[in-house]
Amino acid sequence: MSGLKRTISTRTTRLTARASPYNAGVTLFESETVTSPRQSKRVKAETKVEELTEGDFEEKRPSNASVPSGSTPKRKGSANKSPRKPKPIPQSLAIPHPAPEKWKETYDTIKQMRSHITAPVDTMGCDQAQFKETDPRNQRFATLISLMLSSQTKDEVTDAAVSKLRAALGGSLSVDGLIAADDATISDAIGKVGFWRRKTEYIKKAAQRLRDEFDSDVPKTVDELCSLPGVGPKMAFLALQVAWNLNVGIGVDVHVHRITNRLGWHKPPTKNPEETRLNLQSWLPTELHPHINHMLVGFGQVICTPVGPRCDLCELSTKGLCPSVQKTSKSKTRKAVTLASEASTSVSGSLPKVEIEIKAEEENTVLYTIPDNSLHSEVKNEEAW
Repeated sequence: MSGLKRTISTRTTRLTARASPYNAGVTLFESETVTSPRQSKRVKAETKVEELTEGDFEEKRPSNASVPSGSTPKRKGSANKSPRKPKPIPQSLAIPHPAPEKWKETYDTIKQMRSHITAPVDTMGCDQAQFKETDPRNQRFATLISLMLSSQTKDEVTDAAVSKLRAALGGSLSVDGLIAADDATISDAIGKVGFWRRKTEYIKKAAQRLRDEFDSDVPKTVDELCSLPGVGPKMAFLALQVAWNLNVGIGVDVHVHRITNRLGWHKPPTKNPEETRLNLQSWLPTELHPHINHMLVGFGQVICTPVGPRCDLCELSTKGLCPSVQKTSKSKTRKAVTLASEASTSVSGSLPKVEIEIKAEEENTVLYTIPDNSLHSEVKNEEAW
């Protein structure tokens, strides 16, 4: 840029004094105009920016130092530094949280209620993705991909996205197949899930990491799984449970976090799922760790919903086991879900049915019985992730 510098002429007037040749007591002054080149302020600014930009990529050296021929500029901070290691995921509390009173009775009551309903997580949860794969590695990879896509997304949408992605990759979810696919193909398949642009990048980079560092297979530790882009503790614990049948912790999502706080199991209430996980792991028996997530997620999708929980149908309220019971307001449009009785499910041998009560007026009640698989379209309107 120095060859393209623009100069601006500046004129300076100087006065020169000399004695008069006619009278020594008289001093004469003559004016003299001097023209000197001056660099433009704009050029100076551009030169300064250029020097700063180049300085980011070059090492500081004396002006008289020679530059070896064939050498390449070095970026600042490019010295041989080891990559920052991710912090290990905490597994226990320094001081264990005490077990809540009557927690076992509460747990068994929820488990009994869950046996009479079929929630979206039962048929479209992340553990279902593996059953459409035959190769064990692809089964584990499909589980991981399903978990990564499920963040901030309902089970129905995640299940459809996984199926569409599998079809776009030729009928199977594999590490090599996902790496070979272009971003547009992946984005088109998963475009209905939340944050699909970011997840397109995450699953592509995760697949490359699996190929390069884990022999194209899902890692077997929480820390290694959490080192993958887009994978958090909840996904890691659930992936190990489903893919490897390893019970190393509890997968806590928004349902588990919300319901256990409503039950008063945390003193004081926890602020995020990670605090909830550490509390639960400190007192809940280890053999229940793999089951509590699936049980509470389904319970939260149908009964203990985020908005308008169906406390009128929950046995915890009648037994006095829930401190967060809400009064059910009467409404002409509110649908009351009635769980099928144990006798009716045992006789038919099929999945339980759900009865939906539509209250047309306060005194008159019209009762309809529909299969439970039709419940999903009604329940999902109240479900929030």
